[in-house]
Amino acid sequence: MRNTRKQKKRRLFITMASLVIILIAVVIYVEGRLKDETELPPVAEEPVNEQPTEEVPDVEKPSDEVPDDDNKDNENENPAEEPQQEPSAPAEDITLVEDPAAMDALVNKKNNLPGTYVPQDLVKLDGIPTVLENPEINQLREPAYLALKELFQAAADEKNYELHARSGYRSYGTQTDLYNSYVKNHGQAAADKYSAKPGQSEHQTGLSMDITCAAMNFQLDDTFGNTDEGKWVSENAHRFGFIVRYPKDKEDITGYFYEPWHIRYLGVELATKVYESGLTLEEYIQNN
Repeated sequence: MRNTRKQKKRRLFITMASLVIILIAVVIYVEGRLKDETELPPVAEEPVNEQPTEEVPDVEKPSDEVPDDDNKDNENENPAEEPQQEPSAPAEDITLVEDPAAMDALVNKKNNLPGTYVPQDLVKLDGIPTVLENPEINQLREPAYLALKELFQAAADEKNYELHARSGYRSYGTQTDLYNSYVKNHGQAAADKYSAKPGQSEHQTGLSMDITCAAMNFQLDDTFGNTDEGKWVSENAHRFGFIVRYPKDKEDITGYFYEPWHIRYLGVELATKVYESGLTLEEYIQNN
């Protein structure tokens, strides 16, 4: 009888000790998850104080501000597990783009646009479904606008896909405000990793557009590349003069993580060559 009681006490002690160990492990895990989530920067950079247009029916309004960290969960979709941007080039390695208006102008962390550059042929995105009402970002240079309109129409005619334009042209000043907002909300390191410094954004060329669709709730993240719409864009954008500018697993070359929503206009001939080469724009220009 005495041995039986000892065995029961021993089993009870072992059970309680096990429960304590499990509880400690759970607390450590939860604290680690919360810490990771608070450190995650936003998904895609966008100007602040933007409101959705009335063209998008019955959908949740996109945020007025730079997206919160919580929006990152569906995107890339854990920045801690996805490619990161390379640090900005040292000042001595940065050069100004000689011809900012050129259709094939290479803009990145080493090739910057002048702060005074503003495209002279910007036009409104008439006849194209948009998401946000900010008039500045609902513009493109005319050749890119006409090509985007054809791309959207082809997506509708060929596959019944309805694409939406979310963010096009951004001025140097807008990009400055956006970058500074990242720094303020997420710190310098996160800003340099996930946001372009002024002069380093292709949006200033007026030749780039961030696109989305209803399947994405009109938001931007890298799961767009897994949607039927995103796959179609990736495989057909070159037909209309666009390329997916920041391909997957090319972060060390482009300096930016995978952005299937960001397309850049080059003209049909060059876009087709870049697409068929399987190279990034940086690689193609270097090799040709």
